[in-house]
Amino acid sequence: MKTGAQLYTVRLFTQTVPDFRETMRRVAEIGYETVQMSATGSGITPQTAREIADEMGLKIVLTHSDINRIRKDTEQLIRDHEVMGCKYIGIGSMPEKYRNPDWIRRFAVDFKEPARMIKEAGMRLMYHNHAFEFEKTGGTYLMDYLLDAFAPDELGITLDTYWVQTAGGDVCQWIERLADRIPCVHLKDRGIVNGQEVMAPVMEGNMNFPAILEALKKTDCEYALVEQDTCLENPFVCLEKSWRNLAELGYR
Repeated sequence: MKTGAQLYTVRLFTQTVPDFRETMRRVAEIGYETVQMSATGSGITPQTAREIADEMGLKIVLTHSDINRIRKDTEQLIRDHEVMGCKYIGIGSMPEKYRNPDWIRRFAVDFKEPARMIKEAGMRLMYHNHAFEFEKTGGTYLMDYLLDAFAPDELGITLDTYWVQTAGGDVCQWIERLADRIPCVHLKDRGIVNGQEVMAPVMEGNMNFPAILEALKKTDCEYALVEQDTCLENPFVCLEKSWRNLAELGYR
């Protein structure tokens, strides 16, 4: 399992090609070897991203891709990922219309064919969770509908540890349940500052990351990607703190 950086953390600094190059340089300088592409500027083409990643010794391992491109431009999206050398095509969040028991089944109707095409290309469609997937309706989680509708090789789950914790779930229990579906996970901590819940660098909050990381060893996890949507200090400092703390636990 390799530790990587989710570039959403530093999205303000990835909107132009010069900024993207400098950001990738800084990410590599911290010690990360893999990255997830997310919320980068429109001028960062797949070829540009690959060239800069190669220049900095980084590997692009996962994306969050436009939901309409996944559905309607699947073939070109696959080719773009081939250029980047990336086999995991990610959905960042479920569109709001599907987030209820009536329409959740439409998600499978709409994304089954793209998932098949991506699988046949030797890649995997990935779904990133927030907290709402763990709302129960009639004793069933929205997440359960996804798991029932797609085979593991059709839809992986980019398990976000923070959002599972926020939803009141047992992170290690969900890791065990999704053991054959989580080649990529998001690591971010959850803490309290001045009485308010905050996102924090890994091991700087209150989540049990030694247990979480140990549980991940028993899964198909290849990439543990550090993500921090909001930072109380410079996001590069937050990425470095997470890297250092994970390295001290033996994860690089």
